[in-house]
Amino acid sequence: MSYAALPAGDVVERGLGDLTAGVESVPALLVSIGAPRLVALGVPVHDPIPSPERRLYELLAAADPDAAHSRYNGLVRRLVSFERAAACVR
Repeated sequence: MSYAALPAGDVVERGLGDLTAGVESVPALLVSIGAPRLVALGVPVHDPIPSPERRLYELLAAADPDAAHSRYNGLVRRLVSFERAAACVR
């Protein structure tokens, strides 16, 4: 199923692909954060990464410590937007 039409659908699709491939990336960590709700919405999330919140923040901080907090919050807002949209089209 394609989620590209939903807000942040591109990020969720990349995250799902990265999880399937065993890649720890920003999208994979974001999907892992949302895994419980995504699964409840019918999105197949295979092998979510443990402690994704901390790991995502650490990954963002390693790339740019000054922007990590705002980037983290922005990514989580995008995830919530996807979840809300997915719940509406369910």
